[in-house]
Amino acid sequence: MSRIALITGGQQGIGLGIAEALAGAGFTPVLAAQLPEDDATVLAALTRLGRKARYLRHDLAEVAAVPALLERIEAEAGPVTTLISNAGVPARIRGDMLDLTPENFDFATDINLRGAFFLAQAVARRMLALDGSDYRSIIFVTSVSAAMVSIERAEYCISKSAAAMMAQLFAVRLAPAGIGVFDIRPGIIETPMTAGVADKYTARIEGGLVPAARWGQPSDIAEAVVPLAEGRMGFATGAVIPVDGGLSIPRL
Repeated sequence: MSRIALITGGQQGIGLGIAEALAGAGFTPVLAAQLPEDDATVLAALTRLGRKARYLRHDLAEVAAVPALLERIEAEAGPVTTLISNAGVPARIRGDMLDLTPENFDFATDINLRGAFFLAQAVARRMLALDGSDYRSIIFVTSVSAAMVSIERAEYCISKSAAAMMAQLFAVRLAPAGIGVFDIRPGIIETPMTAGVADKYTARIEGGLVPAARWGQPSDIAEAVVPLAEGRMGFATGAVIPVDGGLSIPRL
């Protein structure tokens, strides 16, 4: 069976880094995001990934569109054997959590949690119908914010904390079928999402916030994902893997 990796938000940042690494490992990367298919970012990503890569427009918040997405992937490439649940949105407005509006709360949770859950649910159902001799995996890219508090972006932390529990739930549900489920928790990674706070975090990193004393790169996340997708850590299903340069280690 061909190894088909569906990567949400795979057109840039962490998702693109993962897509490149998986393509190099022999997977066919299928990217899904909200952008139009002729968007410059999408076209640049497909050029980097090579002729086997595909891009399908999909809004994670539209859970009713998930079956059509997966049917198209199966028709054009084959059934998904690896899901990289990576797409996510930051807090719309960083500020006092006491001023957080329901609209902004829903914006984060609709994509980071609700959309991610129902896509993973649909993929899991289809994975269970596949020949179990081929390894299958679901990898949730959550965040150190699943366990580290940032009161100026409460909705993001809440969505990622719940997504971490989602990963545990899927791990237990799918373990009897040999489907590996993992929770990758990036720290401060240099991506378009963090560009607006780059100066703030550079100063904090230089001040000792991150023991590794540098920004993380998408390639750092990708290096952790590949062995998980290949099945080399299958019996570690449910593992939580921080990729954060030591940021989340409690210190005095």
